[in-house]
Amino acid sequence: MTRAPALPTPARRILEGDRRALAQAISAVEAHDPAIAPVVGALYSHSGKARIVGLTGPLGVGKSSLINALLKRLRAQGRKVGVIAVDPSSPFSGGSVLGDRIRIDRPAGDAGVFFRSMASRGHAGGIAATTRSVARLLDAFGMDVILVETVGSGQVDVEVRDVASTSVVVLVPHLGDEVQTLKAGLFEIADVFCVNKGELAGADAAAKDLTELAGLGIGRDGWRPPVVTTSAPSGSGIDELWAAIEAHETFLDTSRLRDAGERRRLSREVVQLVQERVATHLAAALESEPDLSTILDRVVARELDPQAAADLLHSGRPRRG
Repeated sequence: MTRAPALPTPARRILEGDRRALAQAISAVEAHDPAIAPVVGALYSHSGKARIVGLTGPLGVGKSSLINALLKRLRAQGRKVGVIAVDPSSPFSGGSVLGDRIRIDRPAGDAGVFFRSMASRGHAGGIAATTRSVARLLDAFGMDVILVETVGSGQVDVEVRDVASTSVVVLVPHLGDEVQTLKAGLFEIADVFCVNKGELAGADAAAKDLTELAGLGIGRDGWRPPVVTTSAPSGSGIDELWAAIEAHETFLDTSRLRDAGERRRLSREVVQLVQERVATHLAAALESEPDLSTILDRVVARELDPQAAADLLHSGRPRRG
């Protein structure tokens, strides 16, 4: 009988609940350390159980405050929660500008909570390039729910849909965001709309407008995004928000769309990884391999346009001029 290969020590420690091993593995993933690949690979079969919820929306809408409120509710239910807060990058160090120490009220000594602040490092889409892998590590570690907060650039924070099974778009009254979502693309990715800071005047009107906008469409895959009004400091609406999230998760299961969504996310991830590797290899080859370098020389000399050069490279038939 063939025995299963032994797990790498860091992977075994993570499965045993070693928080230090988890933190070290996440740091290695963020640093693109090739030595972490066998660990991530070994843990892959132990992932896929956590519910991953993304919170996205423009800066200043209170996503971190909502996460604090959701965290308290989930911990009161005994659920283990991982939080990934994606921050803008420092132009000097490349590190996270903000951080969970500032934005998240971390319960002291609570072993059922794990926070990680990640720098976007210039990656577009509101998440970091390694967010998927970090979420997978938290999943394998045994977290029941993983909350992912995007950078908050608003109009482009749509890649969270490639990480989360439920995407919550957070807006506030008086910013016009409830209308701008139609132009920004956030409307298309929303599984749940949340009008936060419900204590402000105009919150009811904003929720009404969003409800009408959501009602204009037929609903993605038969799901029509509900609109929930919340006030994070008071906790108002938090129960309703989580109920809406759970309703969408239940819908994914009962409609058998969960597997299709996961397949779509994994397909995009595999394609993106291949693209990154091919692009890295090709960039080096254009400078080092004579035949390919000649093509680049012709482009620089305006003898060949970039599209034609790409066609030559794609066809695999580099020609000298």
